[in-house]
Amino acid sequence: MFLAQPTFSTVIASTPLVSIDLVVINSNGQVLLGQRLNRPAKNYWFVPGGRILKNEPLAEAFKRLTRDELGQEFSIAQATLLGPFDHFYADNVFSDMLNSCKITTDDVSTHYVAIAFTLQVDFLLTNLPLALQHGGYQWFDVPSLLADPKVHLHTKWYFDKTYTELIKE
Repeated sequence: MFLAQPTFSTVIASTPLVSIDLVVINSNGQVLLGQRLNRPAKNYWFVPGGRILKNEPLAEAFKRLTRDELGQEFSIAQATLLGPFDHFYADNVFSDMLNSCKITTDDVSTHYVAIAFTLQVDFLLTNLPLALQHGGYQWFDVPSLLADPKVHLHTKWYFDKTYTELIKE
C-alpha cells in the first residue's frame, strides 16, 4: 500500500523505513548501480532497491522490487542475505518539493533499515527502467566503486569487509 504524501511525510519524520537493497553482481564480478533521481541520495550511484510496503510479505516485496528496479522478476530464494544496514540521511524524498515551497525540511531526516541481498546474474539486464528512480545504470568493478566519490557511502558499505563482518557478529 502506497501512502498519500501527508501521511508518508509523517511516517518519514516519525519512524524508520524498511527497505530491500539489491546488490546485483554479474559473472564478471561487476556490480550494477543506478544514478538516483530522487532524494535521499539524489545524483549518487546507488544499488537498486526500495521500500517494503505495509502488509507486503518480504518475498513479495523482493519480487516487486526486482521487477520494478531491474525489469525482471527474481525470487528471494535466488538471492543471498547480506544483512541489515542502517542508512541515515539528512533529507527526505519530499525535500526538493518542500524547499521550492519555502517550507523548511532541516529537521525531517530519513532513516532506513535496509535489508541487503546479493543477487548473482549471468546475463545482461536489458529492460532496466529509466526515469523513475534512476537516470542511468552502469556496471562497476568493486575497486572503482569504492574509489568513486559519486558512489554513495551506503552502497560502499556493502563491499567493506570490516563493516560487513561487524554486522554478522
